[in-house]
Amino acid sequence: MIEPGLLPFAAIILAGGRGARLGGADKASIELAGRTLLDRALDAVMDASEVVVVGHQVPTERPVTFVLEDPRHGGPAAGLLTGRDALLRTFPTLAVLAVDMPHLTPATLRRLHEAAVGHQGAVLVDAEGRRHLAYVLHTQHLDAVRPGREEQHNMSMRALLADLDLAEVAQVGRESEDIDTWTDLRDAHEDPHQH
Repeated sequence: MIEPGLLPFAAIILAGGRGARLGGADKASIELAGRTLLDRALDAVMDASEVVVVGHQVPTERPVTFVLEDPRHGGPAAGLLTGRDALLRTFPTLAVLAVDMPHLTPATLRRLHEAAVGHQGAVLVDAEGRRHLAYVLHTQHLDAVRPGREEQHNMSMRALLADLDLAEVAQVGRESEDIDTWTDLRDAHEDPHQH
């Protein structure tokens, strides 16, 4: 069910990283408390009307479109733009999140959507003010700053979105934590609030 006041949106889950610090493991398939990181990310965007996963195809609990970023291993900006192109329909806003942030929830996305009103998007920040890979972007503004294909390769998300007015949304609890190492995965398991 779409929450009252929440307009239909699309979601792009970035799952195409190399997982270098996890020995090349496919992050999307890593399990935390019996569920894959990808299924947890899909839970976070359960309100989305359409979902594109940028990464290798794996079984999912809901229908999604899988696409590999072009150019391959081109980084998160290339992944976001490839995912944008794979959407079947255009929505006013896009939710963009990394597959390795297991503490994101639909409430996180609602806060990002609310903060994006009157801005060109919103981004999740941690207690130190660092931006993390959880965004809501107005599609028209993303399209307006899109570089050419060659420039996308290895472009950082920060560089891609540098000219956008993004509202910063403070994390609640562990929302900004990501899983880059096996130690991170172990620490995520130790959260007493996991269910």
